[in-house]
Amino acid sequence: MIARIWRGITPVDKADAYLAYLRETGLKAYAGIPGSRGVTVLRRNQGEHCEIMLVSLWDSMDAVRRFAGENPERSVYYPNDPDYLLDMEPLVRLYEVADQLHFD
Repeated sequence: MIARIWRGITPVDKADAYLAYLRETGLKAYAGIPGSRGVTVLRRNQGEHCEIMLVSLWDSMDAVRRFAGENPERSVYYPNDPDYLLDMEPLVRLYEVADQLHFD
């Protein structure tokens, strides 16, 4: 399994609107890709800025490529992302999942 980690920073006053926008764009796109295993959305307010991280899980690198294209480390952006993000990071981080535990 592959973990794909994307990071973005918004002004704190745009964070809630951006998270709603993500639900309608990127998160919805994840759900439609064969091999997508889910996504965790993290946020951290830091003064005037909010850091947002998406940790998505994928069955394989082929599944990641179905979402991101031939370069799986390339960030995927949507038309209104520049309205929210302070910087458009060009790359994501990819990790092989070594272990995963679930607790009730």
